[in-house]
Amino acid sequence: MNIPSLREVVSEQEWNLRVELAACYRLVALYGWADLVFTHISARIPGPEHHFLINPYGLMFDEITASSLVKVDQDCNKVIDSPFPVNPAGFVIHSCIHQAREDAGCVLHTHSRAGVAVSAQKAGILPISQQSTFVLASLAYHDYEGVAIRDEEKARLQADLGRKTYLMLRNHGLLVASKTVPDAFLNMYTFENTCRIQIDAQGGGELTYVDPSIMTNMSQVMKTVTKGLGAQIAWPALLRKLERTDPSYRN
Repeated sequence: MNIPSLREVVSEQEWNLRVELAACYRLVALYGWADLVFTHISARIPGPEHHFLINPYGLMFDEITASSLVKVDQDCNKVIDSPFPVNPAGFVIHSCIHQAREDAGCVLHTHSRAGVAVSAQKAGILPISQQSTFVLASLAYHDYEGVAIRDEEKARLQADLGRKTYLMLRNHGLLVASKTVPDAFLNMYTFENTCRIQIDAQGGGELTYVDPSIMTNMSQVMKTVTKGLGAQIAWPALLRKLERTDPSYRN
C-alpha cells in the first residue's frame, strides 16, 4: 500500500510514538497473537488534548505503519483525516481504561488461543510457572458481558481493573495497561506465555504450585531482572529483529 508519510505533519514526539506503536503491532503479529483485524493496541499521545493512536480497521497487524495509524479523540472521532476507517466499538474498552488510568500510556488487548482458553477456566491464572508469579502480582478479572460495545460496561471495566497491570477478560482474552508501548509488549509477552505454559502443563499430569511466600515484592524482583530498565532491556533487540525482517513499519 502507498500511504503518504505523516512524518512532517505531526510533532516529533507523536512521530516517535507512532513508530513505537507500529512496531508493537508488527511484533504482535510476529509472535502470533493477532486475531486477523479484530483486536487493538492503543497509545495515548502526551498532552492535554486526550488524543490517541489506534489501528486502521481492516488492516492486518503486519501491514500497519507509523503513518497508517489513526489519530482519534476520546470518542474515537478522527483528529487527522485518514483514508482508513476506525472501529468505535473496538475502542470502547481502550477509551474507558485510558480515561480512568492516566498512567496507561498503552493498552494492548489480544484474543490469542491460549489467552482465551485460560480466560474460560474458572480458576484463571494458576501459580505454576515463574512467568505466572509476575502476572499474579498485578492481576484483575472482568466477567464476560458480551461483545464490549455498551457504554454502561465501562464503569465495571474500570472498577475491575483498578490499578492493576494485567486484566483477564473472562471468556474473551487478555489485556495489559502499561506506561509505555515497550512496557505493554513485554507485559503481554509475559501474560501470553503464562497462559501457553498453563495450557501445556495441564495436559501433562499433576501440577506443582509455586509456594505463595515466593510471590512477594515481585515488582522489585522484576526491576532486578531487567536491571532497572524495564521493557527497555528487550525493546531495542526486538526492533533489531523487525529491522532484519521488514523495516516498513517505520514508514
